Amino acid sequence: MPAGLLALSLVPVAASGFRVTELATGADITEANARFFDAPVPILVHVVAASVFCVAGAFQFSPALRRKRPRWHRASGRVLVLCGLATALSALWMTLFSAIPEDDRGLLTVFRLLFASAMAAAIVLAFLAIRRGNVARHRAWMIRGYALGLGAGTQVFTALAAVAFLGTVSPRAHALAMGAAWVINLAVAEWAIRGRGVRPAPALKEAL
Repeated sequence: MPAGLLALSLVPVAASGFRVTELATGADITEANARFFDAPVPILVHVVAASVFCVAGAFQFSPALRRKRPRWHRASGRVLVLCGLATALSALWMTLFSAIPEDDRGLLTVFRLLFASAMAAAIVLAFLAIRRGNVARHRAWMIRGYALGLGAGTQVFTALAAVAFLGTVSPRAHALAMGAAWVINLAVAEWAIRGRGVRPAPALKEAL
């Protein structure tokens, strides 16, 4: 599972690297990237936090690693909570205050606000659960938060599917394709939580 999640993480990480390169090299300013040049701090926070959250988070799905290195799991988990919140909150800031292109407004803005808020809420609930010693609930909420954070990876496939079926994609169809990625990830997360069951590993219980 970690290998598959890392592969899916390559998409948002590569896109993040592209944005940073644009800012660092002074690329031509267009309607699509003007907002990043106007306010570079939120995008840089988002890029760094999302990359760490997606890549490091993939290793949390390794039962062997959690079992053999419970201290690493706890230490990296604290970092992931901070990175996850930074990812979600910077996404909310950019959605609310950046000059988003006209085609990305409307329904897509609603989706971004909804799912970024849901990601932040899931991570907060996961943190509160582990503070109370409820490992199973903590893992369930972190899985949901991670699934939402990895939405950018799935969006590549839903966007390609929209183009394949529709040819010319309208802004509404584009928004629905983006929203579908978050819904798909959440559905997979719920399957992992409920279908297979999320139980606290003995090593983790002893480490708390």
